[in-house]
Amino acid sequence: MQQVKTEPRTRLHSIDNLRTVLTVLVVVHHVAITYGNIPLWYYTEPAKDPSGILLDLLVTFNQAFFMGFFFLISGFFTPRSYDRKGSRAFIRDRLVRLGIPLLAFLILLRPLVNFGDYAKLDGVPYWRFYLASWDPGPMWFAEVLIVFALVYALWRSRRAPLDSRPAPLRFRSIVLFVLGLAVVTFLWRIPVRTGSYVPVLGLPTPNFLPQYVAMFALGCVAFRRGWFETLPARAGRLGLVAAGVSSAVLLPPAFMTSGAVASALTAAWESAFAVSLIIGLSVLFRERFAEQGPRGRFLSDHAFTVYIIHPLVLVAVGYGLRWLDAIAIVKFAIMAAVALPLCWALAYLVRSLPGAKRIL
Repeated sequence: MQQVKTEPRTRLHSIDNLRTVLTVLVVVHHVAITYGNIPLWYYTEPAKDPSGILLDLLVTFNQAFFMGFFFLISGFFTPRSYDRKGSRAFIRDRLVRLGIPLLAFLILLRPLVNFGDYAKLDGVPYWRFYLASWDPGPMWFAEVLIVFALVYALWRSRRAPLDSRPAPLRFRSIVLFVLGLAVVTFLWRIPVRTGSYVPVLGLPTPNFLPQYVAMFALGCVAFRRGWFETLPARAGRLGLVAAGVSSAVLLPPAFMTSGAVASALTAAWESAFAVSLIIGLSVLFRERFAEQGPRGRFLSDHAFTVYIIHPLVLVAVGYGLRWLDAIAIVKFAIMAAVALPLCWALAYLVRSLPGAKRIL
């Protein structure tokens, strides 16, 4: 039987390192939107050259898996938190750690990052603009996590938890999960089309909601069954290969077709790509990046704060680079190189405020 590396159950540094990388992808994702052809950000410079297509592809591949991965990791830590704190303390902790950053973004940061849109208007009171343009920005993630936490607490109050017994994750179960997720996603997108937007809640990608729900639930089960620690190294290699194969097989016909066929192929690709890549990266980080020195600890400790404050940095850097005349992908690279260290520097300053570390 193949030897599997494991880490102490008390702290999985490889998951902390994964969260850092996913946070970097969030920042890079929004930098790509800034200079690509998908104008869904606070500050954008739509591409005027073909390199913008490459940025759109980066956004497409990122979107297929990275927020689902965030929800899976959040689900993974949810049962242990509930077991340790109990229902009331668990709910109170989620409302504090997610609700306060959400309110801070809405009240303090959002007026700073969308001032450019307000400046284009003439004679409109700011309060009216603020209410009309209401959305939580990237903190929609916190909104949805609060809902998931409340649902989980309600579920746990009505039934006993799953037994925490290690059980192998079988290939057949993975295939059935992918197929089921693809079917549910396809059916969900009949009423909720790609590009839909949920007002007030501000969900930018409601068409991915089946993936978010499924990944959060899968993370809860993965904790009980010990899947993260026991997946064999071979599963990681196969996952990375499967992610590439699914992209080569399903994406070209999805781009060349339309209507229900394109929607079905896209749902199948996103489901297969997300599950395969998540398995591959989870094993890769467990095997190769399970240690965490002072620098890695600094990056992971500040990752959530970076997630909250990165729009402020990107908008400021975007305005600061307006003078630069370059193709889209060059401006993307320059902004990413400048913004990433600035995000962690600002996050360090924010977490240095009195009481901030209790929440962040």
